[in-house]
Amino acid sequence: MALPVTLTPDSPIVILTGAGISKESGLDTFRDADGIWSKVSIEEVATPEAFARDPGKVQGFYNVRRQSLLNPTVQPNAAHAALAHLETAWPGDVLLVTQNIDDLHERAGSTNMIHMHGEMLKALCNHCDAVSPWRGDLSDATPCPDCGATGGMRPDVVWFGEMPYEMERIFAALARCALFISIGTSGNVYPAAGFVQEARQVAGAHTVELNLEPSSGVTAFAEARHGPATEVVPAYVKELLALAG
Repeated sequence: MALPVTLTPDSPIVILTGAGISKESGLDTFRDADGIWSKVSIEEVATPEAFARDPGKVQGFYNVRRQSLLNPTVQPNAAHAALAHLETAWPGDVLLVTQNIDDLHERAGSTNMIHMHGEMLKALCNHCDAVSPWRGDLSDATPCPDCGATGGMRPDVVWFGEMPYEMERIFAALARCALFISIGTSGNVYPAAGFVQEARQVAGAHTVELNLEPSSGVTAFAEARHGPATEVVPAYVKELLALAG
């Protein structure tokens, strides 16, 4: 491995992560053959319309997912740890953008990050827009800690048809990055699936896919490595830091 000509030790890096990085920690992916969306319909649990139509069903789905995340057996893995180490060891800026709603990156030590699809351990009030830390179940009777109203508390998760968080900051980072790394993503969900083209065409960045298997967008990347995240991510980070040093 040689450093791309566009990359110097103080160059900014943007990393995108998807469900594949958390799979080895015991969390389900979404679009695998046995993933979450093979078992439940998106239209039933992951849209604003679903919440308006049957809030109990939507809350029940996310209550189960929240408690699964809080299971003591679910812990950050070596891939999460490697990215946290890269953030502290790389001389330049490292921004981690995750599609995941779990907190495994934070638990591993990452701090400069964006949850573009929200966070499972937070709740959003539809009445006053307040966001609160949340580790218990939600129901239609749950009062908002800020405004006190009931019937509006929902997971702080971006549903289909809603705008992902902090898109301006993400695109600004993509426009100036020298290296874009995509990890554990299917390459099917926009706008995240378009980040590689943004990094290449706007910033002229080197682009790398680290995935269990080739994603649907693998041909858009200049470089690709495939295998378990706990193997390919630490290996790539080690090489990157060694060459930068």
